[in-house]
Amino acid sequence: MGTNEWSKSEKEIARQAFELAYIRECKSIEEELRRMVSELHDPKGLWSIHTYLTEKLQETDREYDYRYSVLPFVFARFLHKGWITIEDLKGLSEDKIEGIKRISTLPLEE
Repeated sequence: MGTNEWSKSEKEIARQAFELAYIRECKSIEEELRRMVSELHDPKGLWSIHTYLTEKLQETDREYDYRYSVLPFVFARFLHKGWITIEDLKGLSEDKIEGIKRISTLPLEE
């Protein structure tokens, strides 16, 4: 099976890895938010929290794209950022995993 074709089991694995990445990233955002709130000393800090959350919302809206045609790139980004591991992708074809590994070594576009 090629990198553009996804079996039923691969789709299930992909969905789990995708959701796991989202949960892990949201947990990281939550931890940063808690830190920011704990250091809040004036009203100006409140707006920096708003800015942070707005930026994170826009970032996640851009990055969490579940189209099968782009999932290898999405997973490579998640792997690069530490939101998933190769173990989380276990069960995908070797072609897909190798492609994701290769892509993850490239510099990220921000």
